[in-house]
Amino acid sequence: MPPTLASLVHHSALKLTALAGADRLDTPVRWAHVSELIDPVPYMNGGELLLTTALTLDAENPDEVRPYVRRLARAGVAGLGFGRGVNYDEVPAALVAAAEAESLPLLEVPRRTPFLAITKAVSAAIAAEQYRAVTAGFAAQRELTRQALGEGPEGLLGALAAQLNGWAAVYDASGAVVAAAPEWAARRAARLTSDVRRLRDRPAPASAVVAAAEDRVELHSLGAARRPRAALAVGTEGTLGTAERYSVHAAISLLTLTTERSRAFQAAEQRIGAAVLGMLLAGESGHARAAAGDLYGALLDAPFRLVIVAATSPASRPHATSPAPGTETDHATADGVAASEPAPDPFSDMVELVETAAARAAEPVLVVREGDRLVLLAVDQGAVADACATYAGETDRARDAGGTPATTAENGLVIGLSAPSGPVAAATAYKQAEQALSVARRRGRTLVEHEDVAAGSVLPLLADDAVRAFADGLLRALHDHDATGRGNLVASLRAWLAHHGQWDAAAAELGVHRHTLRYRMRRVEEILGRSLDDPDVRMELWLALKATTASGGAV
Repeated sequence: MPPTLASLVHHSALKLTALAGADRLDTPVRWAHVSELIDPVPYMNGGELLLTTALTLDAENPDEVRPYVRRLARAGVAGLGFGRGVNYDEVPAALVAAAEAESLPLLEVPRRTPFLAITKAVSAAIAAEQYRAVTAGFAAQRELTRQALGEGPEGLLGALAAQLNGWAAVYDASGAVVAAAPEWAARRAARLTSDVRRLRDRPAPASAVVAAAEDRVELHSLGAARRPRAALAVGTEGTLGTAERYSVHAAISLLTLTTERSRAFQAAEQRIGAAVLGMLLAGESGHARAAAGDLYGALLDAPFRLVIVAATSPASRPHATSPAPGTETDHATADGVAASEPAPDPFSDMVELVETAAARAAEPVLVVREGDRLVLLAVDQGAVADACATYAGETDRARDAGGTPATTAENGLVIGLSAPSGPVAAATAYKQAEQALSVARRRGRTLVEHEDVAAGSVLPLLADDAVRAFADGLLRALHDHDATGRGNLVASLRAWLAHHGQWDAAAAELGVHRHTLRYRMRRVEEILGRSLDDPDVRMELWLALKATTASGGAV
């Protein structure tokens, strides 16, 4: 720690004597400053030992001394050193009384002790303290490095917590605690999830101080990317000293290296995952299993779901050559001026969501960026599938309630899930996920499973622009005929098809004679140039009528 007034009083060469404030001699001294000004406060930073001979101060006048001492005390001056034998043979009693009244330490400096000697002593003590802090910091760095290489992040956190006499924790991008030391700190660290998330939204490097009930907590972002991928929290009883600060900075550097190395490994895993997925979709399940190895082998040994994620709006999708999540691109012009901010990645939060869920559940997940879509291979009924369902449920509820969906892109994401599958049927599962994705778009939902499509009705699928255009074209001639007032052919056709061609039942519904209905159906055939005896024609007409009804058109 820095020198104190007590250490200066006990300095054998200085011969200083405490005349007031003896109970506050443990006050740290950050510098020694000489001033004969009546008001030196504007030139003080606080923590100084002010040295004076009262050249311009009437030190025997209480009315002048009291405000002088009061100003020094309020400015945070560590103490006042009075040099006797220059203007005053003894320290004036008025000055001693004023110092006692303000609890400001007052040191008597004998005539034979020059102020320069005190300044040198303070400077030497500060330099020695800084040297000790640097030495301790280097030793702490070596220990943290040794622990990081030998035990990983857990060992590093344990050593850091011991050096700080506090606790330390590392969080992932979602704000979840990945590791903590000592073990009891995990619960305390978990309370800071919201603070970690706010830190994540700030450009890296970022830090924040959190005033907790039990201790003082510092948060620091980890990672070299613009958006932090992790965070470090350290909790201590008070403000960190110089040596402790060295330890924290060393831990940040080591954890950042670990994070960046993990990202490099992650990029390699993604390349392997893309190759495995390509082999599966090409029907080469044997080669895919060999390439998957221990990395994705467990995923191929159990039923899995193939998931396709896309942005709801094409304008919000990244280009097909977009970098992998977490990477940065150079948007500088030839002159070195940034052309524009890179477009936000609509899938970054989804990638973090599924990878965090998989890590917590210790289950494998394959994540592949496929152009403007994200393809996932996840364990059936696993944590990743549950995370997708939870995300979709929260988004749909917010949308249905008229609020703003908590989506990862400006217009949100849409997700299609295949039925449970295996390596041999991966291509089929991919088609199922695409079909479910298409249905999710049409229905305005965030997530649709292929089983829901198979178990539902085909009618919602008719609400498609292409289907409606086909229906309008097919029935247009009948609508034009009815518009002349020469008969209601569209309603008659609908009734006849609804009753499976039963003349009496259809005529009764319309309130006409069956011969009238027969005449109308012949007119339908003549106008359309198609035979109603053809089941394909009847099917197309029925679907066209349904599509027209679904779009709000005339029946």
